[in-house]
Amino acid sequence: MKSKEKNLHLAIDLFCGCGGISVGLERAGFKVVAGIDIEKKYLASYSHNFPDAKAINQDITKISAEDFFDQFGLKPRDLTLLVGGPPCQGFSKNVPRKNRFLEDPKNLLVKSFLNYCEYIQPEMILMENVAEMKNGFEQIYSLEVISRLEEAGYTVTSVVLNAADFGVPQRRRRAFFMANRFGVSFSSPHPTHKAPTKGERSNNDLFGVPEHISVWDAIGDLPELEHGQGTEKTPYKLEPQNEFQQLMRGKLAVTSNHVARNMQPKQYERMSSLLPGQGNKDLPPHLKTKGGFSGAYGRLTKTMIAPTITRWVFHPGSGRWGHPVDIRTISIREISRIQSFPDTFEFVGSFTDQAGQLGNAVPPLLAETIVKSMLNQLTVVRNATNFTQSTFSDGRLNAMA
Repeated sequence: MKSKEKNLHLAIDLFCGCGGISVGLERAGFKVVAGIDIEKKYLASYSHNFPDAKAINQDITKISAEDFFDQFGLKPRDLTLLVGGPPCQGFSKNVPRKNRFLEDPKNLLVKSFLNYCEYIQPEMILMENVAEMKNGFEQIYSLEVISRLEEAGYTVTSVVLNAADFGVPQRRRRAFFMANRFGVSFSSPHPTHKAPTKGERSNNDLFGVPEHISVWDAIGDLPELEHGQGTEKTPYKLEPQNEFQQLMRGKLAVTSNHVARNMQPKQYERMSSLLPGQGNKDLPPHLKTKGGFSGAYGRLTKTMIAPTITRWVFHPGSGRWGHPVDIRTISIREISRIQSFPDTFEFVGSFTDQAGQLGNAVPPLLAETIVKSMLNQLTVVRNATNFTQSTFSDGRLNAMA
């Protein structure tokens, strides 16, 4: 590792996708050394937005941890943080109970992630997965992950967090495993936002905790569009109307990726027959779909919190993706706002490619909150127990004080 990097918070993002966690890491003060992902189309957006990080198109099960880290000049214990969200098809509730083990070939990516953790021995580890991994199936998965990490010398905390509680305008529950090799039992980060109590939404709170960010709080400053319309560079419609919009926009005068997907005539007829908040069950009999998702052709409302963004967000029949004002589905920029990606982040690829990238991403604001909480807790413990500088490799964590 280069000497000038020895005092930096270095991180590597395994299963990086387009880079949701990496955005959060950079906002938290980390230098992201590299991202690796098997999806070349997703990695195109990663390399476009992280020019200083090495974007690696590789199957993690086919490259050893030693060979992977050697290419960066890194040695065990050089890394501050290793993060990753290994896909786990075997954790699905549809998988027979007898097959729900880490030995299932579908879960090899989890085992590979743990192999990397054991070899590189980063100061901290953050692993993300579906919420069911934490408590589902009698906790068999989470207990196996925790056991492996504890045997490697880590103290592990597992939590399930809802992104809406951390300033993301979306109900998205995910499990996180936070670990460190200094014996600190991480507590869950404190929510920064809360659900409205009863009645109408209000921006005021006696205790200073704002309410969840609504759909219109997130996208209301973006221009109106007809379906099939939009340009890659689009001036904003309004000045920022709230702190979230200002955070997303920064100093930009125009945004990108604000393009609405063209709908087929039947799709447009269905969407145009619905009011905000309505969906498939409210369609006229001759327009109703046969089967499908309960939220098919659903239209968002201005005041609601968006449902979980999925990789199928491009298709009106796959969920509640209808715009609350315009007769169309939401644009890639509006989807990215709901996922809390800043407007400076530019997505690459076809509309469906970009939708897939966003549906699989960890919201950057949530990732930022978690890693900041982990750093802060280690710093507090260091100050309280008079840890010496040598306790934390290269003094990186001491520099936080």
